[in-house]
Amino acid sequence: MLCLLSFHTIEYCCSTSSDTSPWNYLDSYCGNITYNSGSTYRTNLNFLLDTLSSHASRTDNNGFYNFSTGDDASNKVYGVFLCRGDVNTDVCKECVADAHIRLLDECPNQTAAIVWYDECLLRFSDQTIFSKADLGENLTRCNPFDVPGPDWDKFKMVLINLLHNAADEAANHTLGKKFAVQEGNYSTDQKRLYTLTQCTPDLSPYDCKRCLTEAIMVVPACCSKKQGGRVIYPSCNLRYEVSVFYDTVSSASPNSPGGPPPNSTEGKGRSPPRAAFSIAVPLIGVAVVLFVMALVFLKRRLRKSYVAMAPETIAEILTAESLQYSLTEIQIATNNFSVDNKIGEGGFGRVYKGVLGNGQEVAVKRLSRSSVQGAEEFKNEIVVVAKLQHRNLVRLLGFCLEGEEKILIYEFVANKSLDYFLFDPENKRSLNWSRRYNIIGGIAKGLLYLHEDSRLRIVHRDLKISNILLDGNMSPKIADFGMAKICGVDQYEGNTNRIAGTV
Repeated sequence: MLCLLSFHTIEYCCSTSSDTSPWNYLDSYCGNITYNSGSTYRTNLNFLLDTLSSHASRTDNNGFYNFSTGDDASNKVYGVFLCRGDVNTDVCKECVADAHIRLLDECPNQTAAIVWYDECLLRFSDQTIFSKADLGENLTRCNPFDVPGPDWDKFKMVLINLLHNAADEAANHTLGKKFAVQEGNYSTDQKRLYTLTQCTPDLSPYDCKRCLTEAIMVVPACCSKKQGGRVIYPSCNLRYEVSVFYDTVSSASPNSPGGPPPNSTEGKGRSPPRAAFSIAVPLIGVAVVLFVMALVFLKRRLRKSYVAMAPETIAEILTAESLQYSLTEIQIATNNFSVDNKIGEGGFGRVYKGVLGNGQEVAVKRLSRSSVQGAEEFKNEIVVVAKLQHRNLVRLLGFCLEGEEKILIYEFVANKSLDYFLFDPENKRSLNWSRRYNIIGGIAKGLLYLHEDSRLRIVHRDLKISNILLDGNMSPKIADFGMAKICGVDQYEGNTNRIAGTV
């Protein structure tokens, strides 16, 4: 049974073929550069593939092995195999052996190639591929059946949470497999959703999480509203379904749903107190080591995630009275920042219309990497606006601070900004005197609140008509607090050492 696949969205459509392999072959990728069949590179490649195949039968490698051979750059070849974390050694060995044959058949003289099976992958290249998160060629596949409409919103949120939890667990896997499964209910009648994530064990926790996060971001584009799907990169992969597709016994861990209770003694007698003590002491030592390792990892992760921000800036953002969203949630809400969803653009970046999982419409302000609004202004806008509540100020719902992404999520304001009406010959006709008067009054009330009545005394410093948004009733809302200055409650004048705002 051979499934029809591509490097884009792939549905479960299969047709009978002459392929008699017992393994679920998915697809292969062949590089563009070729070598001569009688060259040293081919000799080294044959040796490499034989070596990988022989190591697949070993029980001490956790279903993963990498190897390289060759004397110089012109003939050196690198290879790796990875078996799914829940398959046993016999399945791993047979899958890699089958992949060995297919790889040479599919890519007879290419210097780089990958073959994907459900149970394993096999790969080689003339460039080093070890300990690197490869986000190049990928394979996506989706279940042809849709999630029933009433269940979709809940399904989507549960899926995101399960995938991110599984990605965190895989990245921090202490047994070396970097493999995790998670499951949970997505409907009131206890319908279950099953997820699986895996990285090549040579990746660092940070690179594993980064690779899986990229894979999670692909899900909305390839498998929206589908009951199952998978995204496979050379260095990591994920899959989800509404039915179990992995070995629940092999996959179970004390930290994952379905795993045995950590203190279970079923089928065992009680140990004497002395034995219990002798076991407990080394376990405490292990726990201390793992705790220290976790602290180091978290420290490194924060330093890499918020690369441009000082610790005090991060602390202020994370304690702001607003909700932190994941990048995946924002991508789903905006259809992966689709051009069709773009509603504005400025020096800071672009603004997109989005719809959250609960159906709420939002405006998503995505700062570009070259944005004039830097880390300090981003922090300022979160900390300031999160503390403000007034009908004439735009309401900040949350933010996303992930990797190099800096994103603000606001309430959606239907009628864009005031300049859209004032400078458009057609639109300005709708601004009769009564509406203009109400807009002026609303702006004044918003400023009065900022200057006098809020729990902070705030000077906006960049008030202009493009920063005045109009809701469905044409009521004004002051926006864009990146340049705002917080003053003392009793402070009525101050000094500045630079010009702020729009020139």
